[in-house]
Amino acid sequence: MRGFLLGLFCFFCAYGSLWAQSTCKLKAKFNLSGYKDVEKKRVVIGGMFPVHKSVASSNGNTSNLPVSSGCAGFNFRTFRWTQTMLFAINEINQREDLLPNTDLGYVIYDSCFTISKAVEGTLTYLTGQDEAVPNYRCGNGPPLATLIGAGGSDLSIATARILGLYHFPQVSYCSTCSALNNKFQFPTFLRTIPNDLHQSAAMAQLVLHFGWTWVGTIAAEDDYGKYGIKDFKEQVEEAGVCISFSETLPKVSSPEAIKSIVQTVVESTAKIIVVFSSDVDLSPLIGELLRHNVTNRTWIASEAWVTSALINQPGVNSLLSGTLGFGVKKADIPGLQRHLLDLDPYADALTEEFWETLFNCTLDYSKALRIAKEANGTLSRSVRGLPYGLCTGSESVAQLNNTYSDVSQLRITYSVYKAVYAVAHALHNLEHCEDGKGPFVGGSCANITNFEPWQLMYYVKNVRYKMPNTGEEIYFEDGDTEGFYDIINWQISDNGEISYVTVGHYNGSASAEEKLHIRNESIVWNNVELEPPRSVCSENCEPGTRKGIRQGEPVCCFDCIPCADGEISNTTNARECILCTGDDWSNDANDACVPKIIEFLAFGEPLGITLIVISAFGALVTIAVGVVLVMYIGTPLVKANDALLSFLLLLSLVVTFLCSIVFLGEPQNWSCMTSQVALALGFALCLSCIMGKAAVLMLRARALKKARAKAKAAAKAAKAAAEAAANSGSPDVIVTSSNINDTAALDKPEVDILTFGHQRSIAAVATLIQAVACTVWLIILPPHPVKNTAAQNVKIILECDEGSVVFICCIFAYDILLALLAFIFAFTARKLEDHFSEAKSMTFGMLVFFIVWISFVPAYLSTRGKFMVAVQIFAILASSFGLLTCIFLPKCYILLVKPERNKEELMKPRPKPKDGSSTGTSASLATAATDVNASFASTAIDEN
Repeated sequence: MRGFLLGLFCFFCAYGSLWAQSTCKLKAKFNLSGYKDVEKKRVVIGGMFPVHKSVASSNGNTSNLPVSSGCAGFNFRTFRWTQTMLFAINEINQREDLLPNTDLGYVIYDSCFTISKAVEGTLTYLTGQDEAVPNYRCGNGPPLATLIGAGGSDLSIATARILGLYHFPQVSYCSTCSALNNKFQFPTFLRTIPNDLHQSAAMAQLVLHFGWTWVGTIAAEDDYGKYGIKDFKEQVEEAGVCISFSETLPKVSSPEAIKSIVQTVVESTAKIIVVFSSDVDLSPLIGELLRHNVTNRTWIASEAWVTSALINQPGVNSLLSGTLGFGVKKADIPGLQRHLLDLDPYADALTEEFWETLFNCTLDYSKALRIAKEANGTLSRSVRGLPYGLCTGSESVAQLNNTYSDVSQLRITYSVYKAVYAVAHALHNLEHCEDGKGPFVGGSCANITNFEPWQLMYYVKNVRYKMPNTGEEIYFEDGDTEGFYDIINWQISDNGEISYVTVGHYNGSASAEEKLHIRNESIVWNNVELEPPRSVCSENCEPGTRKGIRQGEPVCCFDCIPCADGEISNTTNARECILCTGDDWSNDANDACVPKIIEFLAFGEPLGITLIVISAFGALVTIAVGVVLVMYIGTPLVKANDALLSFLLLLSLVVTFLCSIVFLGEPQNWSCMTSQVALALGFALCLSCIMGKAAVLMLRARALKKARAKAKAAAKAAKAAAEAAANSGSPDVIVTSSNINDTAALDKPEVDILTFGHQRSIAAVATLIQAVACTVWLIILPPHPVKNTAAQNVKIILECDEGSVVFICCIFAYDILLALLAFIFAFTARKLEDHFSEAKSMTFGMLVFFIVWISFVPAYLSTRGKFMVAVQIFAILASSFGLLTCIFLPKCYILLVKPERNKEELMKPRPKPKDGSSTGTSASLATAATDVNASFASTAIDEN
């Protein structure tokens, strides 16, 4: 029975093996290179580094068995990172205070800077053997601790998705993409390098610090570039910065795309270019820019290439000097340089490739022999010694100036060093856990020789330690470390090479005011002025202007439009102009509101003084004329047409002369009322007096004309009678009683219909009507002072508001009516001819009056401010002088210069012209009847 059961068991095992072979097979074998040391190790740490720049190109032939691609383009910088991990593990294994009972092993793969290789390495590492079996851990080797890697952000995103499925810890040394802080997608991802959210903010702060508002951006076509430049653009655009162009660097070599980017850079006016890219992706663009001799640009570098020797190649000075960038913390790692220099070129394939690439030779004797034979066609040289191109293995790495052995800028290298120590400290805490005090269920602890990845994840996430030598304390907050960067400036040293000079720092954990610290004076720029470059689409709009947006262009591209008069802008780049208040106006620069100029016709200014002098002179002349008339009041000339009206006329002219002075000075309530009312009443009295005088003259002239017409008719009748008598032979002319009565009637014609009392009544009533109208005006809507801010923009004109346009129009229309009546009356009586014709004087005076005020209207409407008042005063003075001169100058001339003409007999009419058209004046009207009787007598005498 026992044998039967044993046989049956063997049968099922064999059958199961055959069934498995028939249903499960290995799909592919990955071609991975790297380092591996797991024998007799207690815990294995995984690592992944982009030692090569890309995968080798394949022929794309799908008819052959596909094989995993190899890698191409050895990268000395990332190879130094790999050696740093090896150095750190060896250093930890030798320490007595850290994992004293545990030796760490390692499995390190080359990701070749491609996602596919990173995934291959991750699957292989998790499987535990060279053949990757997804979802299986094969073998019974030491437990896997953590994967350190996998290089760029897009590589880490790919590996983190796989590792997260198994809750396997991953600690990155250079994956900065902000997308990796999503713990829902990447629950086990941690990093010893700052999150790109800090770097994007630091770049934005730098751009704003120097006032750059017009920048270009270039990003790698991966998650690192896309997320980094996206965060940067969001922050700067919110602050008002505009993006001139945004280009993407291809991951796969594309000369056309690179040339297109170069063309964009050349054509753009942006002097600042922000680049979020790895050195590998950026290198082709730098080469093309150098070929196009692009200069006068300032580059803002991300941490991935700011200290890269792949970019800092000979000949880049003209292009990249003055570059500003952000580098993670650097530190000296004692012993690392010795480790880097003491490599054994024959230890493994990867080191062998490094050696051959570094020294441009081969370690394979047969390969060197074959190359020599192909080169020379003979083996003569190989017989005499070593083949040409064969490495001896004793070449000195230290003698070469290579980025691999350069330990002056250990930044990412220091991040690798910290990542290894983070895992070591987590393992140390796991190993020294005390039972009953552990973090797991029931206070249990994990076993260092057989723990689950999720158990180690707890310790890695909560680790807190200090780095040896530097003393920097390291811990994770949601998988990230503090956001601290050095600001690095590329400066040309004395030997003509680029040197990295730290000119400031950025601390993302500090307050907003203390985050960015930069020494502007320490920066060397890439321009001849040695000043910070200006990168703006449009220059700042100075105060006094506003920004006018250009249609279809970014908001940073604008025109500076001067503020309109009365509007200001007192800030730079104002979006709108501010309207000044009613009492203020913009200054000449339109950057401040200043009080408007208060304008009125003042007494003390030259124009005011001139008008006062003229007004006073006119009043004095008028008074002097009145004195002259008083002195000669008993003479025929003064008594000819009511002396009292003449004095009232002079009084009104004095009023009009003096009222013009009230128009001067700052308008007050009393002055506004007094000036307008005095002017209206003064002219009403003046014009009513002239009208009364002219009315009498007109009526007397018409009466005289009528009397002379009758005399002419009587003379004709007498002549006819005389002719009839002569014809009849009668020796004498017999005058009938009818003729005698007619002659008696013509001896006293009716020429005094209006007496002096009537004239005075006309003047009084006309003036009284005006006085009543002015009184009503002052009671209902009186004139008052106002501030006129609409007439002139820069001035406040203090003037009198009439109160009611209807009232003032009616009042001055009444004066116009009086003037028209006076002119008509005087014009009708103008043909009364004598030695002195007062009707003609009044006619000329009224003509002057009308000419002055007709000219006044357009002049008044075309002026503003105090000159309107001046024009009004000039019109008042001119019309007053016109009336005074035309009416009273002839009288004064006779009274003072020609007193012999001031006699009663000279007031008689002049001899009548032969044509029979005869007229007279007021001075000759008293002898009109005598003249008529004489004409009758002269025509009645018989010629015989």
